[in-house]
Amino acid sequence: MPDRAIGTSPQVYARVAGVIWLIVAIMAPFAEFFVRQRLIVPGNVAATAENIVASQSLFRAGFASDLIVFVIEVALAAVLFALFRPVSRTLALVMSFARLAMVTILGLNLLNMFTALQLLTSAEYAAAFEKGQLQALAFVFLNTQSSGYALGMVFFGLHLGVLGYLVYRSGFLPRILGVLMVVSALGYLADSFTGFLVPQYSDTLATIVVVTALIGELPLTLWLLIKGVNVQRWRQRALASPTPVRPAPVLGSAPA
Repeated sequence: MPDRAIGTSPQVYARVAGVIWLIVAIMAPFAEFFVRQRLIVPGNVAATAENIVASQSLFRAGFASDLIVFVIEVALAAVLFALFRPVSRTLALVMSFARLAMVTILGLNLLNMFTALQLLTSAEYAAAFEKGQLQALAFVFLNTQSSGYALGMVFFGLHLGVLGYLVYRSGFLPRILGVLMVVSALGYLADSFTGFLVPQYSDTLATIVVVTALIGELPLTLWLLIKGVNVQRWRQRALASPTPVRPAPVLGSAPA
């Protein structure tokens, strides 16, 4: 009996990646903009502490939202590797590991948020420290969380840059999407390094990041979700790869 190619269709990878990325695009801004930026008042320790204590449920919701995002980010890294492996296995690994490095850093970074909440709401800490001391300590952990977030975005910028190159070289996705991803990557990298080197300009760069994310990540997300990939060209890349990928058969096709 003739041997038929087996495997998952690249269109499935594309759709799954699009769905996961869309979920991330909704939940991540909720935690960052609707929760943290709403409750944390830059330079005002007391006001920040009062906001968090008064809105503990919202603060915890932001924590949970981030946690869910980081869990599904692991799946997204794996799916993107499977989708772009035919272009370059090495670069696909770099892309995926960069995203996993970001997830690891940001996941551990969540402990800073949780510690700040515990300092402000735990009776044990209230009995051992004065109120002002607890508020100051909580603010230190919140600032550390912000710095950890910027560190994670360095690896995310690397991820987007390599992904943009893979999209550009793929042949099964429009090249313009790859160019836009590289632009988005430069925005994230500029924002992170600006925060560490010249923090007085970080607010301006943060706005640029939002814009570059919209013009870079969103188009690719929607394209994967709605259009998917050119399956024929993906199969050609898969079969021509130094480590050939055995693509799934087209439904209804006769055995070779």
